[in-house]
Amino acid sequence: MMMATSISNMVIPFSKTLQPSLRLVGNNLPSHETHRRTQSPIRVAARDNSLDLVVEHNYKPKLEDHLKRLPEAWRQIHGEGDWAGLLEPMDPLLRTELIRYGEMAQACYDAFDFDPFSKYCGSCRFTPGAFFPSLHMSHIGYNVTRYLYATANINLPNFFNKSRWPKMWSKHANWAGYVAVSDDATSRRLGRRDIAVAWRGTVTRLEWVADLKDFLKPISSNGVPCPDETVKVEAGFLDLYTDKEDNCGYCKYSAREQVLTEVKRLLEIYRYEEVSVTVTGHSLGSALAILSGYDIAETVTVMGSGVGRGGVLVSVVSFSGPRVGNLRFKERLEGLGVKVLRVVNVHDVVPKAPGVVFNERLPAAVMKVAEGLPWSYSHVGVELALDHKKSPFLNPNADAACAHNLEALLHLLDGYHGKGERFVLASGRDPALVNKGCDFLKDHYMIPPNWRQDENKGMIRSNDGRWMQPERPKFDDHSQDMHHHLRQLGLLASSDI
Repeated sequence: MMMATSISNMVIPFSKTLQPSLRLVGNNLPSHETHRRTQSPIRVAARDNSLDLVVEHNYKPKLEDHLKRLPEAWRQIHGEGDWAGLLEPMDPLLRTELIRYGEMAQACYDAFDFDPFSKYCGSCRFTPGAFFPSLHMSHIGYNVTRYLYATANINLPNFFNKSRWPKMWSKHANWAGYVAVSDDATSRRLGRRDIAVAWRGTVTRLEWVADLKDFLKPISSNGVPCPDETVKVEAGFLDLYTDKEDNCGYCKYSAREQVLTEVKRLLEIYRYEEVSVTVTGHSLGSALAILSGYDIAETVTVMGSGVGRGGVLVSVVSFSGPRVGNLRFKERLEGLGVKVLRVVNVHDVVPKAPGVVFNERLPAAVMKVAEGLPWSYSHVGVELALDHKKSPFLNPNADAACAHNLEALLHLLDGYHGKGERFVLASGRDPALVNKGCDFLKDHYMIPPNWRQDENKGMIRSNDGRWMQPERPKFDDHSQDMHHHLRQLGLLASSDI
């Protein structure tokens, strides 16, 4: 007998405004867990202001049962076998891990101060110790150990944000991401100690693609080690990663030096444990993730090759990322054992740039001839292509920038089960999150666009009743042992020693 149950019993945690207009039709499905066990996809059909969801009656293990596989399967989940057999159909454990790292990348946006009327514009709104709790992400089980900063002197104006006030926290720096490490309980659940590096991107604005210099230069020209001068990357990405500003406390070390020294420091702390390094980022942050993943493998883990029982697996989980380098860069990166999984929306223009003409889609013989050109690019790793037109929740005719939105991509991951399979929300992510920073959901869900905002624009009332911007604690610029780790990595010039 078919019976109706309220949306509150679904695995999909919709906002309360949606509950009266949605219903689930199924066979005695009283709980989240029963819903999660359905193997056949949910057929979704929108009718006026209601949504019919028909659940068929095959069953699969609960998500918790899949998570029990992680301590033994994490190397496969992180690409040791290049994700063979895990994408088609989508492995439930892999989906969960991809969404988890995507949320760590999304945290870079949620914590960033974009407000030009704040003197802290361009910085992180929270201290490292309060980072995940402030974002209601304490469950993530990681502790932030270091913030990363990039110099705003680079010609990528859509990446950098500055305060309009003359008195500001820094004239040269922008917060670019963070390094975090799994705590003891999470490490036991993951089956290893995980060092995560998350890079901030450019939200949904696409103009930054036009800011690219769009020419390749040897990665070794900016001091990144590589014995092959034909290994080249896009000049703007490389400059952003390697430039520094001596007159700025935050950027007196480059983003590259900051991330390498912190990863090396953590590898030394956990040298007797099995360790992974997972780098993630969205948009421009994806380019930085791929560059730093390469650099960690080339520079750091060579020195620490004895770390862990099986060696240090360096993986990159890239979301909506552009091409970074040429074919030789792809070959060098993959030869170092760096595993890259690129999650993209097929309607997003950013992954199609740079290298619109000469890229990996051309025949190998043509690319071989063109590899010396300054605009011949190649994507790296394995691609997972998603299509927002498959989701019944999303407006297929929305603004082009919506196709680049990270929350939308995580929504698509949640519903993807394989090519040709129907769209099923599997892990319980709230579709309302899609409209947090864009206007992508269909109107009949009644979720306002761009709904996420800070209360009172960050203003607070002082003891005397006046409204003011609160002061924030000053973050430490850099740790005292930076020179020690830079020296061990060979990144100090003789004049600096």
